[in-house]
Amino acid sequence: MNSKITYTFSGKLWKDSPNGGWHFVSLPKDISKEIRTQNQWMEEGWGRLKATAEIFNLQWNTSIWFDTKMETYLLPIKADIRRKTKIKIDEILDVKIFI
Repeated sequence: MNSKITYTFSGKLWKDSPNGGWHFVSLPKDISKEIRTQNQWMEEGWGRLKATAEIFNLQWNTSIWFDTKMETYLLPIKADIRRKTKIKIDEILDVKIFI
């Protein structure tokens, strides 16, 4: 973990679509711009960038995706993480991302 850059922010958990959609936290645009400027060369298909995320001291390996319409990265929050942390839609979360 020590060689990775850490970004800390607060963001709201939101759901992509009403019927079984993905859950995300949007990274702030200034952080997204900094990450993209420095790390776009590491992106894989569809603007996907490998990362480690942390919410409530629970860490997991994941990827963030750059959404060109929103001009920000999106952090997907899978069901397992939502269950373990008991987070709900519209809850404001303190998030750490390690790139």
